[in-house]
Amino acid sequence: MTKVTIIGGSGYAGSHIAEAAAVRGFFVTSVSRGEVAQQLGGVTYTTGSVLDPADRARLLADSDVVIVAVSPRGDMAGKVRQAIAELAVEAQAAGVRLGVIGGAGSLLQEEGGDLVMNGAGFPDEIKAEAAEMGGVLDDLRATPEALDWFYVSPAGGFGPWAAGEFTGDFRVGGDVLLTDAAGNSAISGADFGVAIADEIETPTHSRQRFTVAY
Repeated sequence: MTKVTIIGGSGYAGSHIAEAAAVRGFFVTSVSRGEVAQQLGGVTYTTGSVLDPADRARLLADSDVVIVAVSPRGDMAGKVRQAIAELAVEAQAAGVRLGVIGGAGSLLQEEGGDLVMNGAGFPDEIKAEAAEMGGVLDDLRATPEALDWFYVSPAGGFGPWAAGEFTGDFRVGGDVLLTDAAGNSAISGADFGVAIADEIETPTHSRQRFTVAY
């Protein structure tokens, strides 16, 4: 049974990934910095932080895949990029696949175009967060070939304010923001979780970033 550990597993993205992974039959561990009141069946809960080297070592020792689903905001601002860089070195040494959930800001607006985070209308309050997660992607791309990683940017409209419903019907792209005919970019939490479970079960984006949207 594939052992999947989700750092930040109680957050919006992390909880949907945990649920989809448990349904798929993986052994799922959700890691958060505090106790989780509402727990999913089939998921083991533990406390820990991506910032703590001892926690990272403990989690890597019992995982086939480790997914980081934390955001560099609040007291985590400016700290996540370095922690993931350290985790990448440790994951390579342990032979563990590393997944990182980023944001849409580091996607291209169009092929050969500028980044989404540089576009008109991108919220100023999350630009620093988007830039830090874009730096995480840059760091991963510079890692040795021995590290198996994937980085996922959800659609532009992704979050608890646009939770949506499970459809089982979505598109997977590369480095360019996916939009529908009306120019909208969206994905539900449930469908995003399924897309990540698909990647865990059948790895198709080794050392690549991909995006998911309707």
